[in-house]
Amino acid sequence: MPQKLSLDELNRLDVSAYKSAEKFPFVFVLDDIRSMNNIGSAFRTADAFRCAHVYLVGITAQPPHREISKTALGADESVDWTYFESAEVCHEALKALGYTVYCIEQVDQSISLHDFKPEAGNKYAFVFGNEVFGVNDSWIEATSGSLEIPQFGTKHSLNVSVTMGVVAWDFVSKSQI
Repeated sequence: MPQKLSLDELNRLDVSAYKSAEKFPFVFVLDDIRSMNNIGSAFRTADAFRCAHVYLVGITAQPPHREISKTALGADESVDWTYFESAEVCHEALKALGYTVYCIEQVDQSISLHDFKPEAGNKYAFVFGNEVFGVNDSWIEATSGSLEIPQFGTKHSLNVSVTMGVVAWDFVSKSQI
C-alpha cells in the first residue's frame, strides 16, 4: 500500500538553497488583489514552481502580514518580491528588465493557454487582476496580449490563486531550466 512521504523524504530546498537556485523565467504580477489569502497563496505557488519574482501592485498588500503568512506558509520569505504603487511604473520596470508581459484575462483577442508557446530565452510576466474586476484596462492595452484558461462549466472565471497555479504549471511544463 502506498505511504505518504515524510518531510525529509520530500527533499525540499531550505530558504537559502531556494534563494540561490535557478528559477524559471517567469514572474507573477498581482495587480489590485484584495484578498490577503490570495496573496499568500500566490507566494506559495511562486515558491512551488520556482517563479523568479512576485510584483505587488496598487492595493495589493505586502509582507510581512499575518494574513499573508497564514497561507504563504513561509514562501513570503523565500520568494523575492517588489511593490509598485501603480501599474504603469511596474509595467515600465518589467519592460526595462526584458519581460514579455501577458495579462491573464478573458478578452476578445485572448490566446488559449493551451496554445501559448513560451519561446526559449524569453522572460515572461503574467499579470493577475482584482478578484471582482479582473485585470485593469491599462495592463490590457499595454501588454503583449492576454492568455485565457479554457473553461467548460457554468462559471465565468476561476479564483485568482487557482489561476496562478494553472498558469505556473502550464509554463513550467512547457519550459526547461
